[in-house]
Amino acid sequence: MPKKVKELSATEVKRLTYAVSKTTGKPYNAFHAVGGVAGLLLQVTPSEAKSWLFRTTVDGERIAIGLGSYPSVTLARAREKAREMMVKIDQGINPVEERKARRREAKLARLNTITFAVAMAEYIKMKSREFKNPRQAQQWENSLNTYAIPHIGNVPVREIELPHIKAVLDPIWQSKTETANRVRARIENILGWSAVHGYRSIENPARWQGYLDGVYPSPEKIKKSKSHEAVNIDDLPGFIKELRQRCSGMAAQALEFLILTASRTNEVIGDKRTGKPGITWKEIDFERRLWIIPGDRMKSGREHRVPLSPRALEILKEMNPGLPDAYVFPGPNGAIASNNFLSAVLKRLEIPATVHGFRSTFKDWARERASHFPDELSELALAHVNSDATRAAYARSDLIENRRELMAEWEVFCLGGGK
Repeated sequence: MPKKVKELSATEVKRLTYAVSKTTGKPYNAFHAVGGVAGLLLQVTPSEAKSWLFRTTVDGERIAIGLGSYPSVTLARAREKAREMMVKIDQGINPVEERKARRREAKLARLNTITFAVAMAEYIKMKSREFKNPRQAQQWENSLNTYAIPHIGNVPVREIELPHIKAVLDPIWQSKTETANRVRARIENILGWSAVHGYRSIENPARWQGYLDGVYPSPEKIKKSKSHEAVNIDDLPGFIKELRQRCSGMAAQALEFLILTASRTNEVIGDKRTGKPGITWKEIDFERRLWIIPGDRMKSGREHRVPLSPRALEILKEMNPGLPDAYVFPGPNGAIASNNFLSAVLKRLEIPATVHGFRSTFKDWARERASHFPDELSELALAHVNSDATRAAYARSDLIENRRELMAEWEVFCLGGGK
C-alpha cells in the first residue's frame, strides 16, 4: 500500500521552505506533500515563492495542475480545489483541457469587445519605444482624445467602419486639414495594428489611398488654397526687405537665416519644450561654407549638410561666433530660445503666415521659378527623403555643390534680384 502522507496543519505549512543540496550547498525547488488529498503539494522556490500543485493521472497521463500561489490560496482552499479536480476527473472531465477552453473563450470575448480607446492605448504604448521625440506620444494622445475618442472611443475596433471614420473627420477636414489628416493616419495605424492582432478584419476604413481619397479632397490641395500658411512667392522679396528695415534684433536675423537655408524652426533655434538644442557654432564650417546638422537633430535621423549662401554667412558673422557648444541664436542667458521666438516677428509685422510656411514658399519657388534644377535638389535642400529619387540622390551623395547653386539663386530671388 502507498505510504499515507501526514496531514499538515496551516502552521506547519507556513514553516515549509526550499531544499538545499547536501553536496553543493545550492538551493533548489522543494515539493512538499501536505496531506489531506493525495497528490497535493506545496512548491517552494529558493526565493521563498510558494505555490500549490495537484499531481494526478488523467487518461493514463501523469499531469500537474497549478492551484494558485500561497498564501493567497490557503491550505484549506487548496485541499478544496484539489477535491473539486478529483470529482471532475471521476466525471471524465480533463481539468487542464477545461482550463484551456476557458482561456480560449476569454480571448475570443476580448477579440470581440476590445474598444478603440483600449487599442489606442496599447498601440501608443508599443510605438512610444520608437518615437525619437518624447512629446510624440503625448501629441498622439492629445489629437486622438480630442477628435477621435468622443466619436469612436467606446466602439469595438471590430465594428469600426467608414461611417465611424466620417464622424471623426467630417467636422475638421476642411477647417483643420493638417490635423485631420494626422488623426486619420493615426487611426489607420491603430486599426492596422488591431487587424494584425486579430481584433478586426484586415479592411481599413481609415486608409487614404484607394478609399478615403474618394471621399475627401486631397489635403495638399486644401493646404495650397490657404494663403495664411505661407508667404506668396512674389511677396517674399518685399517681406525680407521689410523684415530688414523694421526688425533689427536677433530673432529677425534668425528668421532671415531660416528662410535662406530653407530649414525648420527647431533646426535653427531648437525646441525649448523638449530641450532639443538649436544650431551651435561647432556645426558651422566657415572655410567650406557649410552648416552640418548632426543626425540626432534632424527629423530624418540623418546628418544634413546645408550650403551657406553669402548672405547666410554674413548673418552668422554678424552674430559674433562664440564657443563651439554655444547657440548661434540663443535665448536669455545663452539658453535655448523660446518656441515663439520667430513667430513673434511675423506677428509684429502683421504677416498672416507661419514660420514653417517659408519652406512651402521655397518649394513653390523651386518648382515654378527654378525648374531648370532637378526636383530632388529642392527635396534634398528641405531634408526630405520620402521619394525614391531623393533616396537615390542620398545614396549617391547629397549633391552639395548642385544644391549650392540652387540656394545661391534662392538668395538672389529673396533679396529682390531674381525671378
